[in-house]
Amino acid sequence: MNLSNLLENNCGKEIKSCTNQEIYFGLLSLVNELASKKESNQNNSKKKVYYISAEFLIGKLLSNNLINLGIYNEIKSILNENGKSLSEVEEVEPEPSLGNGGLGRLAACFLDSIATLGLNGDGIGLNYHFGLFKQVFKNNLQSEQKNEWIEKNSWLNKTDITYDIECGGIKLKSRLYDINVIGYNNRVNKLHLFDVESIDESIVDNGSITFNKEDVAKNLTLFLYPDDSDEDGKLLRIYQQYFMVSNGARLILEECQAKGSNLYDLNDYAVIQINDTHPTMVIPELIRLLIEKGISMDDAIEIVSKTCAYTNHTILAEALEKWPMDYLEKVVPNLIDIIKELDKRVREKYDDESLYIIDEDNRVHMAHIDIHYTFSVNGVASLHTEILEKNELNNFYEIYPEKFNNKTNGITFRRWLMHCNHELTALIEDLIGDGFKKDAIELEKLQEYVNDEGVLQKLLDIKTNNKLALKNYIKQHQGIEIDENSIFDIQIKRLHEYKRQQMNALYVIHKYLEIKKGNIPSTPITVIFGAKAAPAYTIAKDIIHLILCLQQLINNDDEVNKYLKVVMVENYNVTYAEKLIPACDISEQISLASKEASGTGNMKFMLNGALTLGTEDGANVEIHQLVGDDNIFIFGKDSETVIKHYESEDYESVDIYARNPKIKEVVDFIISKELMSIGNPENLIRLFKEIVKKDWFMALLDLEDYTKTKEEAFKEYEDRQNWAKKMLINISKAGYFSSDRTIEEYNRDIWKLQ
Repeated sequence: MNLSNLLENNCGKEIKSCTNQEIYFGLLSLVNELASKKESNQNNSKKKVYYISAEFLIGKLLSNNLINLGIYNEIKSILNENGKSLSEVEEVEPEPSLGNGGLGRLAACFLDSIATLGLNGDGIGLNYHFGLFKQVFKNNLQSEQKNEWIEKNSWLNKTDITYDIECGGIKLKSRLYDINVIGYNNRVNKLHLFDVESIDESIVDNGSITFNKEDVAKNLTLFLYPDDSDEDGKLLRIYQQYFMVSNGARLILEECQAKGSNLYDLNDYAVIQINDTHPTMVIPELIRLLIEKGISMDDAIEIVSKTCAYTNHTILAEALEKWPMDYLEKVVPNLIDIIKELDKRVREKYDDESLYIIDEDNRVHMAHIDIHYTFSVNGVASLHTEILEKNELNNFYEIYPEKFNNKTNGITFRRWLMHCNHELTALIEDLIGDGFKKDAIELEKLQEYVNDEGVLQKLLDIKTNNKLALKNYIKQHQGIEIDENSIFDIQIKRLHEYKRQQMNALYVIHKYLEIKKGNIPSTPITVIFGAKAAPAYTIAKDIIHLILCLQQLINNDDEVNKYLKVVMVENYNVTYAEKLIPACDISEQISLASKEASGTGNMKFMLNGALTLGTEDGANVEIHQLVGDDNIFIFGKDSETVIKHYESEDYESVDIYARNPKIKEVVDFIISKELMSIGNPENLIRLFKEIVKKDWFMALLDLEDYTKTKEEAFKEYEDRQNWAKKMLINISKAGYFSSDRTIEEYNRDIWKLQ
């Protein structure tokens, strides 16, 4: 196969004469052409997994697809020979705006691994035109703009599949678009994304995300998680969820019947993995569709319960969706009788209100539907699953112990090592061969080099090169100058109080004040944040405001900025993450113990040689077990202590604030004249009061230990050879967190695909 000729044919002219955009479109066509020859969904296995999720944060696809097809290096060489750069071509590609955070990134990794392992499985979601939003900073505040990504030529392939969907008295025609999911040296599966034919992008105001939420036929697939601070926004979310599952359910039934299912044996042909509570309505919708086809209610419920499995992604009660019945009656009147029947059956078996689907306030608990009417309920890290079983879902665990299981999350090493860290990948391959690309546990072979000074120095050099690349990227995109010889301390994730970006910001204040007092760090420190706050999440946006005010204050203070810099990257996304993660020295995983289900950023950082500074929370627990005490920095109260504080309601942040002068000093700085002159007093005062009077996620409880442990990490960084050993050990132990391992466990224990 002559790739050079194929590429020129797709570009329509010689490569050296093409623009980067023309080359991108040519490569897009070439990849889809090669992928079509590897498609194998339709005929080689009876049973298929359908992974249904509100989000798929797939990131840019070009290089990932070239790697998985095994042609990345050849294409790169062809372009170089013609005076072109693959990295510059990559810049042309827009990032699909189909997800928000860890939930969507995990779903993307899982699809990659399902295809890589040769399993029969597709994703089902929605084709959001503007995604979450594009984050823009103005006056040290987050503002939101529509994030356009769909072009005439894109990875989306329009299909002939359409359905007529009726909800809330509105008749909608759907259209299915597919994106190829290309496994590493294996099969090609599909990400099925449903859109509404009547979508109208023009209803969104230019430069904002404002639109008429009531005009569902025109707005349904415009945005992921539209603002739900009012009733219209909540109703729109229900419309989205129903539209997704109704289309998905029809597609699943059609495919299974085409393969010979009589629908009574549906679970022999399909397993539906419900990713969090957003797709829960697939359960009553499938029951409804089966009844429409002449199947009794009893049989339909049994069929669906044997076909669906549920992944729980949260310990936070507020994140488990509870929809008022009157909202559901407006949007999905066709499901109400079924939901009531499902609830009635629970009430007939159990005299315990905490198990009911419809509560005393007439709210429908989506997670309760999932737990009662699926055959598997899994958590996503060992601690998370333990907390679900012992605390948060203990009442359900007592009656369904056989359903509960743990599947610790994972990441795809193709993107988070091979794609984003070429130099480190090449070093690993030189040292241990290329087996780790298929079997990540082979990274353990790197431990043979833990005392090899030459290898350790190469690790440090690669890290410096990646830091330099990030420095240039930030300079180019935000005009901020940082020092590649400083310690890169990075916290990148969704902005939420439980992830405690506010605690990191308080440390920054502490460090700023220490430098002002003459206590100069041995090595300069660059603290980098990346996060989007939901448009209606006021306190989260206040935390962003504080960070941006600190960025302005510190970076413009010549007395301090030689030793400390703060950067909040704008519009944090997968593309930015691919630059940040390889450059990181210290990975901030500082959520309040018992609140983070798993995290996957912690795994990506570890794989790229960053050391974790974290609480015993989520997958940090398993990272700690793997790397040992000497190769991670653990601080903070443990999950049992935190859970007891919540149960006894005895945590008072104001007491800590009042009795600890150092903590009072840093918290008071939020409303100091220095920051008030830069920032918006309303935002800063509100955040100050929130921390002093409420601090629901206990940042002040752990702040002192966090500060002490962080200083210890900075001190250990000074011994470069020893630090490099810690880096190598983290990389060598990261293999467990491959999403290939996670998917093998899902398949072995839940899906049981051939």
